[in-house]
Amino acid sequence: MKKQLLLSTVLAFGLTGSAFAATVDPADTLAETQSFSFWLLDSIVTLDPQLIESVEDSDVARQLFEGLYTESAAGDLIPAGALEYTVSDDKLTYTFKLRPEAKWSNGDPVTANDYVYAWQRLVDPATASSYSWYMELMQIENATAAIAGEKPPTDLAVKAVDDLTLEVKLIQPLPYFVKMLVHASVLPTHKATIDAHGQSWTDPGKLVGNGAYTLTEHKPGEKAVVTRNPMYWNNAATVMETGVFLTVNDENIAFTRYEAGELDLVGIPTGMYPELKASRPDEANSAPRACTYYYLMNMDPEKGVEALKNVNVRRALSFAIDRNIITDKILESGQIPAYTLTPAAMAGFTVPPVDYAGMTQEARVAEAIRLLTEAGFTTENPLKLTLNYNTSEGHKSIAVAVQQFYKAVGVELTLNNMEWQVHSDIMHERTYEMARSAWCGDYNEASTFLDLFTSSSGFNDVAYANADYDKLMADSKTMADPQANYTMAEELLAKDMPIIPIYHYTSSRMLKTDIKGYPQQNVFGNWYLKELYRATK
Repeated sequence: MKKQLLLSTVLAFGLTGSAFAATVDPADTLAETQSFSFWLLDSIVTLDPQLIESVEDSDVARQLFEGLYTESAAGDLIPAGALEYTVSDDKLTYTFKLRPEAKWSNGDPVTANDYVYAWQRLVDPATASSYSWYMELMQIENATAAIAGEKPPTDLAVKAVDDLTLEVKLIQPLPYFVKMLVHASVLPTHKATIDAHGQSWTDPGKLVGNGAYTLTEHKPGEKAVVTRNPMYWNNAATVMETGVFLTVNDENIAFTRYEAGELDLVGIPTGMYPELKASRPDEANSAPRACTYYYLMNMDPEKGVEALKNVNVRRALSFAIDRNIITDKILESGQIPAYTLTPAAMAGFTVPPVDYAGMTQEARVAEAIRLLTEAGFTTENPLKLTLNYNTSEGHKSIAVAVQQFYKAVGVELTLNNMEWQVHSDIMHERTYEMARSAWCGDYNEASTFLDLFTSSSGFNDVAYANADYDKLMADSKTMADPQANYTMAEELLAKDMPIIPIYHYTSSRMLKTDIKGYPQQNVFGNWYLKELYRATK
């Protein structure tokens, strides 16, 4: 591929303002103690940016590390590690000017080489990152070859022109490239620390980050504590002194701890939102979230379930689920029944009217029975499957409902609860039958969902492979308006049914009224402790 090496006419993008810090309302008086306690449903698995997979891990890492850009409450990009960027006429070369005052928590300056190191580390097969494919999605030159081990990671087209200038070359234009820079996997990491400590480099006392906070305590499965970083470039504008992340696997127990004052923010237990919104409207909130809840069906050629390799069986399993009962009777927090993977909350995306979405539930159930009967499964000779789900009363309630939906069409579903890390490993290893999963978008564009089920995706845990689907997604990268391809991709997913979309999320939460600055309306759930403060009640 011909390389475009020269920046001819360039467009400069100096996004207004700088990375936000706490903006205290003049009407508020700051509380004497500035600490915030946040609920994590699942235990932290890793705080290594290049290895992070979960929302929980990202919530903590976002406080410890800072990338080129952060995000406002409205989802707009805010300059952080970068001050501005330019892009070449052919839209293939991006040049970022870095913030000269940025430092690591040990006092070292943050340089362009730190980003180069982190991004090369992400594609290095030795790192074994599940998110290495993110570099491919970003269309960075030589990412595919580096991930495959065909070229060294140092060939990734990311270069430190000087200490404060980072250059990135793409293989084709990608209109939303800069939006992708908020993600945890592209946060910079400190090479000297990783070299010195190896896998233990993220332990308290060892971790060196460039974010507004440092890690001072971590008890896996219990809690993590972060403390204000005096080396952070914008520390003078930070108010909150500490953040406490408490892991509580049971949402009802978490709510009890919120009521006892141990947590400042907690998810609302399943079914309780209407009552809490009516009785405590200043604390209870629900807003759209760029996430979709779905079930995986293992079609792996070697490890998968034989019955699930039959598309009609997969379609029947999807048709049998009454999504409206789940959203309206079980969850009751404004969730939207899902018949596509991508939620309407994504910028520029129009949800297509896929065929089965327009059927009545009675018609879907009748079709499910017909398809299963044709495949040889009836109430007398039921299809037997096991559904894995990670610990949560909400997941359990949904699974129990699905078990009943399936019983009515001749499917015996065994429920298997497990902790998140075990559940996640089993999904990636494809040693399950059916599994509860979900995806929250990494950036505000529909491809963040649809790229999941391309053949090369690191999160294609169902082994879905459709050359037409792959081509639709590959071609969408260069389209001025890719909606037509996204519609066709969703139609293929609805036809092949490798997953069962169940609902699109809302964020329903309880937040203490004295906590200010939390971005309740951010559809990605991205928040930064440095922007919060506690007022006197």
